[in-house]
Amino acid sequence: MGSRSYSNLSDLASGDSPTFGRERKRFPRVATVPGLLSEIDDDNCNSVGSDAPSSVSQERMIIVGNQLPLRAHRNADDGEWCFSWDEDSLLLQLKDGLGEDVEVIYIGCLKEEVAPNEQDDVAQTLLETFKCVPAFLPPELFTKFYHGFCKQHLWPLFHYMLPLSPDLGGRFDRSLWQAYVSVNKIFADKVMEVISPDDDYVWVHDYHLMVLPTFLRKRFNRVKLGFFLHSPFPSSEIYRTLPVRDELLRALLNSDLIGFHTFDYARHFLSCCSRMLGLSYQSKRGYIGLEYYGRTVSIKILPVGIHIGQLQSVLNLPETEAKVTELRNRFRGQTVMLGVDDMDIFKGISLKLLAMEQLLMQHHENTGEVVLVQIANPARGRGRDVQEVQSETYATVNRINNTFGRPGYDPVVLIDTPLQFYERIAYYVIAECCLVTAVRDGMNLIPYEYIICRQGNEKLDEILGLNPLAPKKSMLVVSEFIGCSPSLSGSIRVNPWNIDAVTEAMDCALIVSEAEKQLRHEKHYRYVSTHDVAYWARSFLQDLERACWDHLRRRCWGIGFGLGFRVIALDPNFRKLSVEHIVSAYKRTKNRAILLDYDGTLMPTGSLSTAPNIEVVGILNNLCRDPKNVVFLVSGKDRKTLTEWFSSCEKLGIAAEHGYFIRPNHDADWETCVSVPDFDWKQIAEPVMKLYTETTDGSAIETKESALVWNYLYADPDFGFCQAKELLDHLESVLANEPVSVKSGQHIVEVKPQGVNKGLVAEHLLMTMQQKGKLPDFVLCIGDDRSDEDMFEVIMRARTGPTLSPVAEVFACTVGQKPSKAKYYVEDRTEILRMFQGLTNASEQVAKTAPQASHRVIIDRE
Repeated sequence: MGSRSYSNLSDLASGDSPTFGRERKRFPRVATVPGLLSEIDDDNCNSVGSDAPSSVSQERMIIVGNQLPLRAHRNADDGEWCFSWDEDSLLLQLKDGLGEDVEVIYIGCLKEEVAPNEQDDVAQTLLETFKCVPAFLPPELFTKFYHGFCKQHLWPLFHYMLPLSPDLGGRFDRSLWQAYVSVNKIFADKVMEVISPDDDYVWVHDYHLMVLPTFLRKRFNRVKLGFFLHSPFPSSEIYRTLPVRDELLRALLNSDLIGFHTFDYARHFLSCCSRMLGLSYQSKRGYIGLEYYGRTVSIKILPVGIHIGQLQSVLNLPETEAKVTELRNRFRGQTVMLGVDDMDIFKGISLKLLAMEQLLMQHHENTGEVVLVQIANPARGRGRDVQEVQSETYATVNRINNTFGRPGYDPVVLIDTPLQFYERIAYYVIAECCLVTAVRDGMNLIPYEYIICRQGNEKLDEILGLNPLAPKKSMLVVSEFIGCSPSLSGSIRVNPWNIDAVTEAMDCALIVSEAEKQLRHEKHYRYVSTHDVAYWARSFLQDLERACWDHLRRRCWGIGFGLGFRVIALDPNFRKLSVEHIVSAYKRTKNRAILLDYDGTLMPTGSLSTAPNIEVVGILNNLCRDPKNVVFLVSGKDRKTLTEWFSSCEKLGIAAEHGYFIRPNHDADWETCVSVPDFDWKQIAEPVMKLYTETTDGSAIETKESALVWNYLYADPDFGFCQAKELLDHLESVLANEPVSVKSGQHIVEVKPQGVNKGLVAEHLLMTMQQKGKLPDFVLCIGDDRSDEDMFEVIMRARTGPTLSPVAEVFACTVGQKPSKAKYYVEDRTEILRMFQGLTNASEQVAKTAPQASHRVIIDRE
């Protein structure tokens, strides 16, 4: 029987809104029936902030991962559960970087299945003893979640393997996706059991929990939330094949900080956000950020490190020394090359073996002298692909050993049985070169471990007959497709698919001089020893604190349903414009200035037909009929087009080309706001724009009387953006001595005379009304994009100047909830039309009552 926490999650995955419960007090008796907490008090699930009081004085970090950093087994005597820390777990190791003053709570699954009747006791024990909160998943749900969606869909896709046939990962299965969402919901419930949302930081790890940020952000709008992806993030061409691509992207964007191992992974993520969600990123003072509904989602690029203290403690063990002695005697007189990989399709074991075979074929002198020790760890997944890798590996090893082996010498030593950690460390110590030829891997810490182990210690130096004072040496051959490759600049980087190149690299590693080996080792050791796991964790926490510093200052509320949920975060003074409020001010005032943007305000953006409809023309005429109103339409379009479109609006003022041309009404002549002696600069700018148009498919040039605009709305987003930056630099260079400004906007690069902007129209209108003795006591300005910010700035500044009445009502209003110089916003065009209808109704009521009042006066006189 399904528990309440995930029985309704199939609805959520299809778009229904999830529900969350009221937060419990800190460290309650842990609820082990999944979802019990989440079903309480659904009415508060969209709370603006945290509704639970904070009782935490010590800084606290809640670390959420698929698995808890624990080992578990049953006691052979009494059958009771015994638990201990898993020292190899990254989640446990990162604790060293958080500081002693940070309390750490872990949330995740146990590797062993616990019977339902034991779960309460186990949960209580883990919480009290280890500060761990276990998430117990029914076996069937876990299979669909982990072996299904995670390992069958996400893991192959993130490693660039497309499901081109049912044999390659399988077709997308929505039931597996629903299981994935369900498990993430259960994890969210567990976080809610212990979180103090105003104080705690939450750090979510890896692709198993990519939608968890949405659940947490929905329940706690201001939660301090970081996410780190330990796998690769594929290019947009690969990622866009995922049917739930938007849901996962939007879920990740509900984090405050998203971490990646390399710039390539971050770049792919940012490209996906650009191509699929239309979001662009900015780099400020070294930090990369995405603006997402008023929130800045920070991007962190830092490869994880290793726990050096743990490695050094194992190096000091007597067992390690004994194993090193054994291996030294076994491989005496031979050069050992080492590979340590999981037995899966992405680790490139077979490619490494083929390169070893080719090395022995091309360099016969290495036969009997060089040994490749390949440690093959058990695969984490399961399936036919794992069996195929195993079969190919065994067959290749047998072929090489049968061909080049001799009594007492096997060129390849394959170790496919589990090794103790100290045994693996011993192999690192005696290996002259480490080979990592994975075709795709998120990070891979094997080279880091190898470097530290090759540094050794005095006892191991004595066993190996080395001078303790002499510089240490090591060689690395690493695939260019693994996350640690960029940080190992002294390694020999290879394309693992190129067997010839790998063979050449192996030969180079064997013949390179001792001094070169020492220099490369010293460079690597300096990096690895200073960028350990503690450094990584400390750096991530510092950036997370920086990303969340203004949470309490911002006004937050949630919008959207299901996994499309997101939080709007805006300045406290920024609020929605109420129709009732503006109509009330409209009725009280006598000299009104109204400035209206066109595209995106009166007409929707992206519409094939940009001409005004009857409704828009009617609204403008109704506003213009009121003698108390001066209405101006401010647009970037040319004056000829606007004249044709609004020929029936006789009293409407029009500003064309962002204010270069102004006409107060239909009968007046066009005027220019800025004096421009000539437009000779167009002869310089237009050929440059044509060059970029020819080389950028989907771009076009819009020629105006006062400006030239290069538009790349329909070009490839990434290429168009790069070309726009190049064009901007090019134009600024060739037009440096011309009286023009070159600016970039939303999918455009524009060249126009200096000083031309929509703010000029606002200044002109306010000054004209002042000169006519009609000091404005009501100003309404509505726009939707960056060009309208100039108008907002002018009218907000005018509140303290002589061009407005001291009691003027000023409404600077942007369309959509986003950062702006305006103090008000409306949701969309529909609300704008509803507001204008309210204003015109108010004008009509005044017009109807005025004659009646005059008539009553005449009667009284008679």
